[in-house]
Amino acid sequence: MDWLVVVILGIIEGITEFLPISSTGHLLMAQAFLPSLSFNAAQLEMFNVVIQSGAVLAVIVVFYERCRQLLLEWRKPDVRDYLLKLIVAFGITGIGGLLLKKLGMRLPSEAAPVAWATFIGGFVIIAIEYGVRNRKLKELLPWHIVVVFGVAQLIAAIFPGASRSGTTILLALAMGCHRRTAVEFSFILGIPTLVSAGGLEFVSCIKEGGMEQPWGLLIVGMLVSALTAFVAVKWLLKYVQSHNFLGFGWYRIFIGGLILGCVWGGMIK
Repeated sequence: MDWLVVVILGIIEGITEFLPISSTGHLLMAQAFLPSLSFNAAQLEMFNVVIQSGAVLAVIVVFYERCRQLLLEWRKPDVRDYLLKLIVAFGITGIGGLLLKKLGMRLPSEAAPVAWATFIGGFVIIAIEYGVRNRKLKELLPWHIVVVFGVAQLIAAIFPGASRSGTTILLALAMGCHRRTAVEFSFILGIPTLVSAGGLEFVSCIKEGGMEQPWGLLIVGMLVSALTAFVAVKWLLKYVQSHNFLGFGWYRIFIGGLILGCVWGGMIK
Protein backbone atom coordinates (compact mmCIF):
# COMPACT_ATOMS: atom_id res chain seq x y z
CA MET A 1 0.00 0.00 0.00
CA ASP A 2 2.93 2.37 0.65
CA TRP A 3 3.89 2.27 -3.03
CA LEU A 4 0.42 3.35 -4.17
CA VAL A 5 0.20 6.14 -1.57
CA VAL A 6 3.68 7.40 -2.54
CA VAL A 7 2.68 7.55 -6.22
CA ILE A 8 -0.55 9.42 -5.44
CA LEU A 9 1.20 11.94 -3.18
CA GLY A 10 3.95 12.40 -5.76
CA ILE A 11 1.33 13.19 -8.41
CA ILE A 12 -0.42 15.69 -6.13
CA GLU A 13 2.84 17.42 -5.19
CA GLY A 14 3.99 17.61 -8.81
CA ILE A 15 0.72 19.13 -10.03
CA THR A 16 0.19 21.59 -7.19
CA GLU A 17 3.70 22.83 -6.30
CA PHE A 18 3.90 25.38 -9.11
CA LEU A 19 0.21 26.03 -9.76
CA PRO A 20 -1.28 28.84 -7.61
CA ILE A 21 -3.53 26.47 -5.65
CA SER A 22 -1.53 25.47 -2.51
CA SER A 23 0.36 22.19 -2.54
CA THR A 24 0.20 22.12 1.29
CA GLY A 25 -3.60 22.17 1.32
CA HIS A 26 -3.89 19.42 -1.25
CA LEU A 27 -1.38 17.18 0.51
CA LEU A 28 -3.27 17.69 3.79
CA MET A 29 -6.49 16.56 2.14
CA ALA A 30 -4.82 13.56 0.52
CA GLN A 31 -3.06 12.44 3.69
CA ALA A 32 -6.33 12.69 5.63
CA PHE A 33 -8.11 10.19 3.38
CA LEU A 34 -5.30 7.95 2.12
CA PRO A 35 -3.89 5.10 4.24
CA SER A 36 -1.05 6.33 6.44
CA LEU A 37 2.46 5.65 5.21
CA SER A 38 4.43 3.27 7.41
CA PHE A 39 7.07 5.98 7.96
CA ASN A 40 8.28 7.40 11.23
CA ALA A 41 8.25 11.19 11.70
CA ALA A 42 11.79 11.69 10.34
CA GLN A 43 11.11 9.51 7.28
CA LEU A 44 7.89 11.40 6.55
CA GLU A 45 9.77 14.71 6.69
CA MET A 46 12.37 13.25 4.32
CA PHE A 47 9.61 12.14 1.96
CA ASN A 48 8.17 15.66 1.82
CA VAL A 49 11.64 17.06 1.02
CA VAL A 50 12.29 14.49 -1.72
CA ILE A 51 9.01 14.91 -3.61
CA GLN A 52 9.43 18.70 -3.50
CA SER A 53 12.93 18.26 -4.95
CA GLY A 54 11.41 16.27 -7.80
CA ALA A 55 9.13 19.19 -8.65
CA VAL A 56 12.13 21.54 -8.67
CA LEU A 57 13.97 19.19 -11.04
CA ALA A 58 11.10 19.53 -13.51
CA VAL A 59 11.44 23.33 -13.54
CA ILE A 60 15.15 23.06 -14.30
CA VAL A 61 14.33 20.85 -17.28
CA VAL A 62 11.55 23.15 -18.57
CA PHE A 63 13.74 26.24 -18.23
CA TYR A 64 16.96 24.50 -19.22
CA GLU A 65 18.02 27.20 -21.68
CA ARG A 66 17.46 30.01 -19.17
CA CYS A 67 19.34 28.08 -16.47
CA ARG A 68 22.20 27.40 -18.89
CA GLN A 69 22.44 31.10 -19.69
CA LEU A 70 22.51 32.04 -16.01
CA LEU A 71 25.36 29.59 -15.37
CA LEU A 72 27.46 30.02 -18.51
CA GLU A 73 26.55 33.37 -20.08
CA TRP A 74 26.23 35.58 -17.00
CA ARG A 75 28.70 38.10 -18.44
CA LYS A 76 26.10 39.20 -21.00
CA PRO A 77 24.35 42.38 -19.74
CA ASP A 78 20.78 41.08 -20.02
CA VAL A 79 21.65 37.71 -18.46
CA ARG A 80 23.63 39.39 -15.66
CA ASP A 81 20.70 41.72 -14.96
CA TYR A 82 18.30 38.75 -14.66
CA LEU A 83 20.75 36.87 -12.44
CA LEU A 84 21.20 39.87 -10.13
CA LYS A 85 17.43 40.18 -9.81
CA LEU A 86 17.20 36.50 -8.85
CA ILE A 87 19.95 36.95 -6.26
CA VAL A 88 18.26 40.01 -4.73
CA ALA A 89 14.81 38.37 -4.56
CA PHE A 90 16.31 35.19 -3.08
CA GLY A 91 18.41 37.25 -0.66
CA ILE A 92 15.33 39.10 0.64
CA THR A 93 13.62 35.77 1.25
CA GLY A 94 16.67 34.19 2.86
CA ILE A 95 17.50 37.09 5.17
CA GLY A 96 13.85 37.59 6.08
CA GLY A 97 13.48 33.89 6.78
CA LEU A 98 16.50 33.88 9.12
CA LEU A 99 15.14 36.91 10.98
CA LEU A 100 11.74 35.28 11.39
CA LYS A 101 13.41 32.13 12.71
CA LYS A 102 15.43 34.16 15.24
CA LEU A 103 12.21 35.84 16.35
CA GLY A 104 10.83 32.39 17.11
CA MET A 105 8.34 32.01 14.27
CA ARG A 106 6.95 28.48 14.05
CA LEU A 107 4.81 27.01 11.31
CA PRO A 108 1.29 26.00 12.43
CA SER A 109 0.85 22.27 13.02
CA GLU A 110 -2.94 22.41 12.54
CA ALA A 111 -4.79 22.27 9.23
CA ALA A 112 -7.14 25.21 9.94
CA PRO A 113 -4.57 28.01 9.20
CA VAL A 114 -3.65 26.27 5.92
CA ALA A 115 -7.33 25.99 5.00
CA TRP A 116 -7.98 29.66 5.75
CA ALA A 117 -4.94 30.76 3.73
CA THR A 118 -6.10 28.64 0.79
CA PHE A 119 -9.69 29.90 1.07
CA ILE A 120 -8.87 33.61 1.48
CA GLY A 121 -6.21 33.38 -1.23
CA GLY A 122 -8.94 32.49 -3.71
CA PHE A 123 -10.73 35.80 -3.06
CA VAL A 124 -7.41 37.65 -3.33
CA ILE A 125 -6.78 36.12 -6.77
CA ILE A 126 -10.25 37.12 -7.96
CA ALA A 127 -9.85 40.68 -6.61
CA ILE A 128 -6.46 41.11 -8.30
CA GLU A 129 -7.73 39.75 -11.61
CA TYR A 130 -10.66 42.18 -11.64
CA GLY A 131 -8.29 44.96 -10.60
CA VAL A 132 -5.95 44.46 -13.57
CA ARG A 133 -8.44 43.47 -16.26
CA ASN A 134 -8.32 46.86 -17.99
CA ARG A 135 -4.63 47.57 -17.33
CA LYS A 136 -1.84 47.10 -19.82
CA LEU A 137 0.62 44.68 -18.23
CA LYS A 138 4.33 45.12 -18.94
CA GLU A 139 6.75 42.35 -19.83
CA LEU A 140 9.63 44.19 -18.14
CA LEU A 141 10.76 43.19 -14.66
CA PRO A 142 11.63 46.41 -12.76
CA TRP A 143 13.47 46.31 -9.45
CA HIS A 144 10.47 47.20 -7.28
CA ILE A 145 8.68 44.08 -8.55
CA VAL A 146 11.81 42.02 -7.84
CA VAL A 147 11.55 43.18 -4.21
CA VAL A 148 7.87 42.19 -4.25
CA PHE A 149 8.86 38.66 -5.31
CA GLY A 150 11.22 38.33 -2.35
CA VAL A 151 8.63 39.64 0.12
CA ALA A 152 5.90 37.47 -1.42
CA GLN A 153 7.93 34.33 -0.75
CA LEU A 154 8.19 35.37 2.90
CA ILE A 155 4.41 35.85 3.06
CA ALA A 156 3.93 32.35 1.64
CA ALA A 157 6.38 30.95 4.21
CA ILE A 158 4.56 32.64 7.09
CA PHE A 159 1.14 31.47 5.89
CA PRO A 160 1.34 27.87 4.59
CA GLY A 161 -1.52 27.40 2.18
CA ALA A 162 -1.04 30.83 0.62
CA SER A 163 1.00 29.09 -2.13
CA ARG A 164 4.49 30.32 -2.96
CA SER A 165 3.82 30.43 -6.69
CA GLY A 166 0.37 31.97 -6.24
CA THR A 167 1.57 34.71 -3.89
CA THR A 168 4.56 35.71 -6.03
CA ILE A 169 2.75 35.62 -9.36
CA LEU A 170 -0.40 37.41 -8.23
CA LEU A 171 1.39 40.18 -6.30
CA ALA A 172 3.64 40.79 -9.32
CA LEU A 173 0.53 40.86 -11.49
CA ALA A 174 -1.07 43.40 -9.15
CA MET A 175 2.04 45.58 -9.61
CA GLY A 176 1.57 45.54 -13.39
CA CYS A 177 3.87 42.66 -14.38
CA HIS A 178 2.86 40.56 -17.40
CA ARG A 179 1.57 37.08 -16.57
CA ARG A 180 4.19 35.09 -18.47
CA THR A 181 7.04 37.24 -17.10
CA ALA A 182 5.74 36.77 -13.55
CA VAL A 183 5.26 33.02 -14.00
CA GLU A 184 8.74 32.47 -15.42
CA PHE A 185 10.52 34.53 -12.75
CA SER A 186 8.48 32.88 -9.98
CA PHE A 187 9.32 29.39 -11.21
CA ILE A 188 13.04 30.07 -11.67
CA LEU A 189 13.22 31.85 -8.30
CA GLY A 190 11.67 28.72 -6.82
CA ILE A 191 14.75 26.69 -7.80
CA PRO A 192 17.22 28.22 -5.29
CA THR A 193 14.45 28.87 -2.77
CA LEU A 194 13.12 25.30 -2.65
CA VAL A 195 16.54 23.69 -3.06
CA SER A 196 18.00 25.63 -0.12
CA ALA A 197 14.95 24.99 2.07
CA GLY A 198 14.97 21.33 1.06
CA GLY A 199 18.70 21.05 1.70
CA LEU A 200 18.29 22.32 5.26
CA GLU A 201 15.41 19.92 5.85
CA PHE A 202 17.42 17.07 4.32
CA VAL A 203 20.35 17.65 6.71
CA SER A 204 17.95 17.89 9.64
CA CYS A 205 16.20 14.65 8.65
CA ILE A 206 19.51 12.78 8.26
CA LYS A 207 20.65 14.00 11.70
CA GLU A 208 17.38 12.89 13.24
CA GLY A 209 16.73 9.66 11.39
CA GLY A 210 20.13 8.70 10.01
CA MET A 211 20.56 6.98 6.65
CA GLU A 212 17.91 4.39 7.50
CA GLN A 213 15.42 5.64 4.92
CA PRO A 214 13.00 3.86 2.55
CA TRP A 215 15.10 5.00 -0.41
CA GLY A 216 13.17 3.01 -3.02
CA LEU A 217 9.88 4.67 -2.07
CA LEU A 218 11.55 8.09 -1.84
CA ILE A 219 13.02 7.78 -5.35
CA VAL A 220 9.66 6.69 -6.77
CA GLY A 221 7.97 9.69 -5.13
CA MET A 222 10.61 12.05 -6.50
CA LEU A 223 10.34 10.70 -10.06
CA VAL A 224 6.54 10.80 -10.06
CA SER A 225 6.59 14.36 -8.70
CA ALA A 226 9.14 15.42 -11.34
CA LEU A 227 7.12 13.99 -14.23
CA THR A 228 3.81 15.50 -13.14
CA ALA A 229 5.42 18.85 -12.30
CA PHE A 230 6.95 18.94 -15.78
CA VAL A 231 3.51 18.50 -17.34
CA ALA A 232 1.92 21.06 -14.98
CA VAL A 233 4.57 23.73 -15.61
CA LYS A 234 4.46 23.28 -19.39
CA TRP A 235 0.67 23.47 -19.29
CA LEU A 236 0.61 26.63 -17.16
CA LEU A 237 3.11 28.42 -19.42
CA LYS A 238 0.79 27.75 -22.36
CA TYR A 239 -2.35 28.53 -20.35
CA VAL A 240 -1.27 32.04 -19.28
CA GLN A 241 -0.79 33.09 -22.90
CA SER A 242 -4.55 33.35 -23.36
CA HIS A 243 -6.18 32.95 -19.92
CA ASN A 244 -6.30 34.71 -16.56
CA PHE A 245 -6.16 33.17 -13.05
CA LEU A 246 -9.85 33.54 -12.13
CA GLY A 247 -10.43 29.79 -12.40
CA PHE A 248 -7.68 29.16 -9.88
CA GLY A 249 -9.29 31.67 -7.52
CA TRP A 250 -12.66 29.93 -7.57
CA TYR A 251 -10.96 26.54 -7.24
CA ARG A 252 -9.05 27.71 -4.14
CA ILE A 253 -12.28 28.91 -2.53
CA PHE A 254 -13.76 25.46 -3.15
CA ILE A 255 -10.77 23.43 -1.88
CA GLY A 256 -10.17 25.79 1.06
CA GLY A 257 -13.82 25.48 2.07
CA LEU A 258 -13.60 21.70 1.70
CA ILE A 259 -10.58 21.52 4.03
CA LEU A 260 -12.34 23.77 6.56
CA GLY A 261 -15.35 21.48 6.43
CA CYS A 262 -13.10 18.49 7.11
CA VAL A 263 -11.48 20.33 10.03
CA TRP A 264 -14.84 21.24 11.56
CA GLY A 265 -16.08 17.70 10.94
CA GLY A 266 -13.11 16.25 12.82
CA MET A 267 -11.65 14.43 9.77
CA ILE A 268 -8.49 16.58 9.79
CA LYS A 269 -6.74 18.04 12.81
